[in-house]
Amino acid sequence: MRISVDAMGGDHGPGVVVDGAAWAASEFGIQVTLVGNRRIIEEMGGSHLASELIDVHHCEEAVDMDESPLKAVRQKKEASIRKAFDLARTGEADAVVSAGNSGATLVAGVLTLGRLKGAERPGIASILPGRHGPVVLIDVGGSVDCRPAHLLQFGVMAQAFAASCLDIPSPRVGLLSIGEEVGKGNEQVRHAYPLFERSTLNFVGNVEGRDIFAGDVDVIVCDGFVGNVALKLSEGMASAMTRMLKSALNKTLLGRMGAILAERNFKDFKKSLEYEEYGGAPLLGINGVGIVCHGGSSARAIKNAIALAASYVENGVLEKMASQLNTVEVKKATA
Repeated sequence: MRISVDAMGGDHGPGVVVDGAAWAASEFGIQVTLVGNRRIIEEMGGSHLASELIDVHHCEEAVDMDESPLKAVRQKKEASIRKAFDLARTGEADAVVSAGNSGATLVAGVLTLGRLKGAERPGIASILPGRHGPVVLIDVGGSVDCRPAHLLQFGVMAQAFAASCLDIPSPRVGLLSIGEEVGKGNEQVRHAYPLFERSTLNFVGNVEGRDIFAGDVDVIVCDGFVGNVALKLSEGMASAMTRMLKSALNKTLLGRMGAILAERNFKDFKKSLEYEEYGGAPLLGINGVGIVCHGGSSARAIKNAIALAASYVENGVLEKMASQLNTVEVKKATA
C-alpha cells in the first residue's frame, strides 16, 4: 500500500500535510510518497522524513487555490497534484490524497486516470455525521450540471463506497428534492426518480434537506450545485451553533458551571460535527482512487484521509463500483 500525497496543497502549507502524512505512516504502517518541492518539504518535514515509510517525489510547480483548475493542470505539467496522479497511473501509488485546489484535483484525476467505465461524470462524495452514523452526500461540487442518468450513477457508486468503507450493509439511498412525494422537484429530479426506482439500489424515495442528518438514509444523491450549497450550509451551521451555544452558556454563572461539568460532552459533540473524522471526500467516477480534503485540513484530517484512501483500496471499492455500473438498469438509463 502506497499513497501519494500532494504536499503542496492546502491552506496551511506543506508543514501540516507532512505532519499528517507522517502520523498516518506511523499509526497505520502506510507507505507515503510526498509529492512537491523537495527543498520545502525537507525544511518542513524535519525528523519525519527519516522514516522508511516516507519518501519524497520532487516536482517544481503547484496549483494555487485561486487558479483555474483546467488551465492550471494542463499548463503546469510539473504541478504536484498532476504528478501525484501520475504516480497512480504508473502503478507507483495506489491512491492520491490532496488538500489543494479541489477543482484541480478532480481535473487531474480525470485527465490522468480517465473515467471509470460506466461513469460519465465524476462526483465528490462528502461524508457527513448522521444521527445513527455517517451519511454520504453526492455530488458536492464535481459536476454542477447533471442529467438524470448521472444522478443514478452517483447513487450506484456511493452505495458501493458506503457499503465497503463505512460498513453499512445495505445503504439506503435517497434522492434530494423539495418534497418527499413522487413528482416533487425540478425536471432533473422528476426524471431521475423512475431510474432509481427501477434500479437494484435500496432506494427509499425522495428526501428533503432536513433528512440529511436525521439518520433515516445513508446515501443522498443530488447534483454538484445543490450538494455544494448543502455542504457549505451544513459547515456554516455547525460552526455557528457551536459559537452561539458557547455564548449563551457564558452569560450566567450557572451556565458557565454547567459548561465546565459538560466539557467532555461538548467535546464529543464538536467531534461529531467535524470533517476531520474521515479527513476527506472520495472522488468517485475516476478510474482510480482520489481523496479530496478540505483546504483548511489539519494534520489529523490528512492522517484520516490517508487511512480512508487505504480502506478504499483494500476493500476493492473501484472494482465493486465498476461491476455495479455495468448492470442492465444503469446501462439502460445511460443509453
